[in-house]
Amino acid sequence: MRGYLYLTISIAGEIFATTMLKLSDGFTVLLPSAGVVFGYALSFYCLSLCLKTVPLSLAYAIWSGAGTALTALIGAIIWGEAFSSLKILGILLIIGGIIVLNSSSNTETVKEPSR
Repeated sequence: MRGYLYLTISIAGEIFATTMLKLSDGFTVLLPSAGVVFGYALSFYCLSLCLKTVPLSLAYAIWSGAGTALTALIGAIIWGEAFSSLKILGILLIIGGIIVLNSSSNTETVKEPSR
């Protein structure tokens, strides 16, 4: 369970950093630029802690998928970026892919490599 807590913090850090990246205006504004560095450092640190207990394929799929979907929503809500039915379909496909990866990792066992 702790692994998923670290994954959640990692996703939040990534979304924060990406939002700050937009506000940094090409790293010309100091505080948002510092937020980018802090957010990504937090994100990758927590992702590394998460990988102690959560399989890499699942953790990375959730991290990147949730980050992409939530960043698209933030872009639409905060900056009024276009949010079409095609984008909604893409987000739903990302969520569906994460669900498939999660369910397949629960039913399959991983073989240890032979030495």
